[in-house]
Amino acid sequence: MIRPDESSSPGEKLRLPQRFTAAAGPDAAQVLRSIGEAAYEWHLDTDKLTWSGNAGEVLGIADMTTLASGRAFAERTEAETDASRFDAVTRSNQRDDGKGVFYQTQYAFKSGTGDEKIRLEDTGRWFAGADGKPGRAHGVVRVITERYEREASLTQSARYDSLTGEFNRGYLFEMLSMTLDEAVRFRESCGFLLVAIDHLEQLNISYGYEVADDVIAQVAKRLRQHMRNGDHMGRFSGNKLGIILKKCSPEEITVAADRFLACIREETFLTNAGAVAVTVSIGGVTAPRHARNAQEIMARAQDALSEVKMRRNGAFAIYHPSVERETLRRESARVTDEVVAALNDRRVALAFEPVVHTKTRDTAFYECLMRVARADGTFVHANEIIPIAERVGLVRMLDRRVLELVVKELVAVPELNASVNVSAASTTDAGWWDGLGALMRAHAGVAERLIIEIIETAMIKDIDDTRGFVSRVKDLGCRIAIDDFGAGYTSFQNLRKLGVDIVKIDGAFVHRMASSADDYAFVQTLVDLARRLNLQAVAEWVPDEQTAQILGQLGCDYLQGELIGLASPTHKWQRPAEPDTQASCA
Repeated sequence: MIRPDESSSPGEKLRLPQRFTAAAGPDAAQVLRSIGEAAYEWHLDTDKLTWSGNAGEVLGIADMTTLASGRAFAERTEAETDASRFDAVTRSNQRDDGKGVFYQTQYAFKSGTGDEKIRLEDTGRWFAGADGKPGRAHGVVRVITERYEREASLTQSARYDSLTGEFNRGYLFEMLSMTLDEAVRFRESCGFLLVAIDHLEQLNISYGYEVADDVIAQVAKRLRQHMRNGDHMGRFSGNKLGIILKKCSPEEITVAADRFLACIREETFLTNAGAVAVTVSIGGVTAPRHARNAQEIMARAQDALSEVKMRRNGAFAIYHPSVERETLRRESARVTDEVVAALNDRRVALAFEPVVHTKTRDTAFYECLMRVARADGTFVHANEIIPIAERVGLVRMLDRRVLELVVKELVAVPELNASVNVSAASTTDAGWWDGLGALMRAHAGVAERLIIEIIETAMIKDIDDTRGFVSRVKDLGCRIAIDDFGAGYTSFQNLRKLGVDIVKIDGAFVHRMASSADDYAFVQTLVDLARRLNLQAVAEWVPDEQTAQILGQLGCDYLQGELIGLASPTHKWQRPAEPDTQASCA
């Protein structure tokens, strides 16, 4: 315990210690004043605290005799999370080797007579007495209030979301990791809820972004009012908030989710645009039972949220393991690795499927289908790769490579006419468009022999965008075909607007038309529609001669499918495939 200074009286004049005058030079006090620092010497045996002459000015204390002891000074400090000077000196685990022991700490200091506080940085050295324990300390204090507030503001920005005032995603992740570690250590259970505001995009459209932001902030505030003490919340993304539930069983998670659903649903939110009704959907997960780390917790809460939103909005679902989902993820990872490796190793190849004139059976053009060559020489078909490549965002890269290969074949074989599929994602991909334009400009005469195919189901999602796509392709001199025509049920009006050249009738209807009156009628209608619009019609999946004859009678222009010949690594102007499976595309 520090003893009060019994040798000094309140009226005693405090002098600058000799080490601050003679040792430091005659201008030491002036130097300290100019840099905003005050020096001190503290004798722990008597608790006497001696200050440099400018200390009152630095600390904002009119009468420095009130700070003549360590205890008096300590009564004005608040260490908060940092160590006080007393702690820094007396609780040091280091030993004085004769040169003193360095210490540095920060704390709040009550200056003046009111509640005003400044922030001090205290730096010094303590020296051991005869017993080896701290006996004397000297150092300097400086006011760092502005720096502290600036750093605190940066910390606030680094950890908290400016709109809601809750944790940002990074700090939410950090707190989730800490909560999980604690649950594992004490063999408890915790939970995580991912709360999504339903139809936020519609709020943006209807009321504007300011109102939508106001709704997000108000939703966060209302959720906070219904949370337990000790639980945490943060903004996961634009319309999503994450809630960390400590010491929470699966049953309690459901109770909490129901409480949050009700508090949002049952009262409207008052905004500048008036009262707005809002619902939220919630996905939850229990840990560590169903997740081993914070990343898995967030991912599986997202899985549960996606599941509930597919069924209906304004509801809750908790994560349960799914064999199908995990299999899909593993397959996605496998295909991703395979596609990336194939692109890097230039193992993307083409297969050519002939399309013939119905009457003469002469080849009109070849549909160029993507194949990926494995290391063992076998091929992976496009239908095994494209759906997953679309999900993981690799389809654009594949489309660009396939386009390059097709144009290379067209340049090499002037007699060749070819078509190539393009995914919906690539129709708006600047890289694909730049590649197509550059290739057409570089190789005169190729454009009129190239047909670009787009799937109907992708086309009808945005007719205006598709119309723009068709115009740009035709401006380059290429033709346009709608693939799988009939699967999307494009209206007569939209088909007329698009200005395409060819429709390829979905093989699902063609394949059984010889034995199915319904399929026959449907194909007949599509062929008739194409003829009335002066479009050419291709029947896909033609299985046999009987079907081919029926299509000829209906006036279908072209045939494609098993009867005509399935895709192979060569077209008729090439020699039969060599053992080197990349011969036709390298």
